[in-house]
Amino acid sequence: MQTKHAISALSSLAQETRLEIFRLLVKCGPEGFSAGVIAERLRAAPATMSFHVAHLMRAGLIDQRRGSRSLIYTANFDSMNALVNYLTENCRVEKECKASSKDRASTVTERPRARQTAAKYRFSIP
Repeated sequence: MQTKHAISALSSLAQETRLEIFRLLVKCGPEGFSAGVIAERLRAAPATMSFHVAHLMRAGLIDQRRGSRSLIYTANFDSMNALVNYLTENCRVEKECKASSKDRASTVTERPRARQTAAKYRFSIP
């Protein structure tokens, strides 16, 4: 994923309604929902839903397909995984990124918590 695509996706998700739409579609899976159902579930006006759905589509986070008379929206899991991979691809600490001994002393108390977080997300913390 290119940086400009990551920025577009992250900026789309940096709005409460769009984040709720995306999370709802991720939970729903490949079946998806129509814009009307999304609006109903989120208790939002259908007119604003169209705006937010279009924004998420431009960012590549959701897809649209025709389902008889309505348009069905689904989360684009490939795009979501690419974004997560982009954000975590450089999580290993490289030699040039290690803190100096002076800086390291101040972070010693944070290490156990950092290790727990790293284990949860499979990051590598020295």
